[in-house]
Amino acid sequence: MNETIKTQLSHRTIREFKDKKISDEIFKLLIEVARRTATSTGMQASSIIRVTDQEIKNKIAEICKQEYVARAPELLIFIVDQYRNNQIAKEKNCYVDSSRDMDRFFSAFTDACIMAQNVVTAAESLGLGTVYLGSILNDSERICEILNLPELTFPVIGLGIGYPNQKPQLKPRMDMRLRVFENSYKFFDNYLDEIREYDKEMCTYYDLRDPDRPVDSFSNQVVSRFKQVNSKRQRILNAVLKQGFDLKIK
Repeated sequence: MNETIKTQLSHRTIREFKDKKISDEIFKLLIEVARRTATSTGMQASSIIRVTDQEIKNKIAEICKQEYVARAPELLIFIVDQYRNNQIAKEKNCYVDSSRDMDRFFSAFTDACIMAQNVVTAAESLGLGTVYLGSILNDSERICEILNLPELTFPVIGLGIGYPNQKPQLKPRMDMRLRVFENSYKFFDNYLDEIREYDKEMCTYYDLRDPDRPVDSFSNQVVSRFKQVNSKRQRILNAVLKQGFDLKIK
């Protein structure tokens, strides 16, 4: 086992950071890691918005409903970006609608996710902490407005980076026999039986956002999450359409 894998196996979400700036040298290194990340068919159809304006950070934190987002020393928003290649094609006198299709959208979406994870791995290897912010999609249309995103772009994931100012427990995960299957999907007769020990283990975990009590069992968390409905996230495909992508749904 090398040091990179050791770091990955001890991954923890960090929500509170020291009041310490990440050096330009380290930031440039992280961006170089992002640049060298694998990309579908070499099209590099994802981009990063670095948020340095405190007012914009505050607005994003409001959308996320997570006030600590505004305190992240570095806040990056990874986006689908087919706008750039569409403009390149137009400048080559190529006017095609395929830049708007869902194949291009999901290729770019996947590129953005992979790039974000590569940055996380690099950042944590340097002693930095990270927090993913899927909560930017609480209101994706508003994020597009705040960041002035043109057509054929779309926010994918946010990422806060900084020097950790907390030491959370390592969060329990379920056994991978429930998540890794050979050749075809594996079904279980009773999933609650299969996760019984995991449910118990989860109840020993203390989230630093509420350090005085352990979290609920995983099965109860599943039920709670399914009951939590964000109407804007339910209609997220409308936001994708608004950004100029064609779903081609019959």
